[in-house]
Amino acid sequence: MEHLIFDLKQQKKGAVAVVTLDKQANVRLMTMSHYRSFKAGRRAQMIGGLAKKSPARLGIPSDGHWVVVVDMGGLRGQVRAGVNVQPPPPGLLPPLREHNPAREVAVREPVEPQGDVLGGQTWDVFISHASEDKAAVAVPLRDALAARGVTVWLDKTEMRIGHSLRRKIDEGIRSSRYGVVVLSQSFFSKGWTNHELDGLVTKTVAGEQTLLPIWHEITGDQVRGYSPSLADKVALSTESHSIEEMADQIAEVVRETAAEEARA
Repeated sequence: MEHLIFDLKQQKKGAVAVVTLDKQANVRLMTMSHYRSFKAGRRAQMIGGLAKKSPARLGIPSDGHWVVVVDMGGLRGQVRAGVNVQPPPPGLLPPLREHNPAREVAVREPVEPQGDVLGGQTWDVFISHASEDKAAVAVPLRDALAARGVTVWLDKTEMRIGHSLRRKIDEGIRSSRYGVVVLSQSFFSKGWTNHELDGLVTKTVAGEQTLLPIWHEITGDQVRGYSPSLADKVALSTESHSIEEMADQIAEVVRETAAEEARA
């Protein structure tokens, strides 16, 4: 894809890349090593997404060699852009952050699936859902995460009784760093028994949670009625969080993972 690249050279954690644009465009921040992968058409970790206003500001999450990439996302025309870097303010304490349930989800490197499973690709986030919740939760969340530079695999197959939910979700988890399961009355009605769902959601790495449940139009008592231990898991709820807020929290954790990989 045709794009503009701005080499920021070595930058310190906390610096801010300020990007000016003459029209809306995709603005993404990535390390030089990930840019090489991006340019070669391989999977790359990045921060950012569609910038509708100028200037766009991207915080640099770790010390390293960073670049900013600007493109029109396949649209016609050209964009004019400029970048300057504001150094991290001296002596400032790190800001206090609200509790983010997504932080408590364990992270691991995805395992490349065998054969044609999931198209032979690995992803940041896998979203499992019932077909009834596609329009209200799954698709908007996928779009919001993609706008934040997060790669998402969304199961477009309707989850009907008789489909192997265990196999499909298991495949998604193996091929993704994070698994999101949208729990609702529709999801529970798809023929799952309590112990099957509970066993899947509580897959662990080093004893930590590897999936993030999202409760949609369902209460803690209803979840507990299907699986008492599942109700105790760290979760987000569409009643208390907007799609944008949930995407922000999940994307924040994905970015931190990218920063840790860049430092490695």
